[in-house]
Amino acid sequence: MKNWHSKNSVGGIHNLFDRIISLENLFAAWKEFRKGKGGKPDVQAFEWRLEDEIFRLHEDLRDGTYEHGPYESFFVCDPKRRHIHKPSVRDRLVHHAVVRVVEPLFDRRFIFDAWSCRKSKGTHAAVNRLQSFCWRLSRNNTRTVWVLKLDIRKFFENVDQDVLLRVLSKTIGDPRVNDLFTRIIRSFSNGIPLGNLTSQLFANVYLNELDQLMKHEIRMRSYIRYCDDFVLTHQDREILESALLRIRLFLLAQLRLTLHPKKIILVPYHRGVDFLGFICFPHYRVLRAKTKRRMLRRVNEKNLASYNGILQHCRSHKLGIELLRIVSTKDQKLILTSSKPDSLHYELHFLSSKFRCCISSCV
Repeated sequence: MKNWHSKNSVGGIHNLFDRIISLENLFAAWKEFRKGKGGKPDVQAFEWRLEDEIFRLHEDLRDGTYEHGPYESFFVCDPKRRHIHKPSVRDRLVHHAVVRVVEPLFDRRFIFDAWSCRKSKGTHAAVNRLQSFCWRLSRNNTRTVWVLKLDIRKFFENVDQDVLLRVLSKTIGDPRVNDLFTRIIRSFSNGIPLGNLTSQLFANVYLNELDQLMKHEIRMRSYIRYCDDFVLTHQDREILESALLRIRLFLLAQLRLTLHPKKIILVPYHRGVDFLGFICFPHYRVLRAKTKRRMLRRVNEKNLASYNGILQHCRSHKLGIELLRIVSTKDQKLILTSSKPDSLHYELHFLSSKFRCCISSCV
C-alpha cells in the first residue's frame, strides 16, 4: 500500500497524547458530548459525579490502565435496518476527546471530494457537486456523460482492523495515541461499530487510501465519495470500465473489501443517477420513490417542517401539496391559507398550539 502520509507524519512533537487526555480537553469533550443527551439516565448518572469521573478517567488514560468497556446492542430502522452498538458514557467521552484533537490532523489530508462526516460538507453538497461535474463534462448537456456508481459491501463490519491500525499509524507517530486507537478498535470483535463517533473518522481515514488512488494514480478528477458510496463521471465509458477493474483489485488487495455486486451501476447521466436519496437529471433532481413513499406514510405536524427542508433541494411541487393535504386531514384544527402566485406558499396555523410551519416550493 502506497504511503500517502509519509511526508507529513505527525509524531509526538506536539504532545498529542497529552492534549487528548488533558483535563481541559476532557471537560470540553463532555460539553460537546452532552448536547441533546441531558435527559438520558446514563448521562445523568455520570454527570452526578462528573468531576470524580473525569479525574479518574484522566488518571487511567495517563497511567495506561484505561480499558474500553462492552457495548449495548440494538437495531434501528433508518430506513434500512441497522445494527447499532452503543458504548458506555465513559467510553463515548474518550471517543469525543480523541476526535477533538486528531480529526483536524487527518482532515487536512483528505481529498476535497470526500463529503461524509466533515465540516461544511454533507449529502446536499455532495449531490450539488455531482451535478456540477456532470454539467461541466456534458458541456451544458450537449454531450453524453457516463456515471459509474459503486457501493462497498457491508463496509463497517468488513473493515480490517489490522489494516486500519496500520493506516492510522502512518499519520500518527505517537505510540501512546496509537495504543489508545488499538484499545478502541480492538474493543469490537469485527470491523468498526455503527454508533461510535470514532467510527466516522476511522471510515474516512480507511477509505482515504482509495481516494488518494483515484486522484493521484487513476487521476479521476470527477470522483465523489460519501462514506462507502462513491461515483465517477467521464465522457468515455471505457475509461470508467477500466477504473472499475483497478478499484476492485485495490480494494481487495489493500483494504480487504469488495464491491457490492448488485450496486455496480454504469448509466448515462441523462437517464438519471440515484445518489444519496435523490435521482439526479441534467436540469433537475427528484426524490427517490422509496423516500417519497416513506414521507407520505410518516408525515405529521411534528416532522412536516423537517420534510419541507428536504423538499427545498429538489423538484417537489406536487409532493409538497400532498404532504400538506395529509397533515391537514389528520388535524381538523388546521387552517390553510395560500398566497404568492409565483410559488406555492402555505401557512399552517394549529389552534391547539402556537405551531407554525411554512412550505415554499418554487417551480
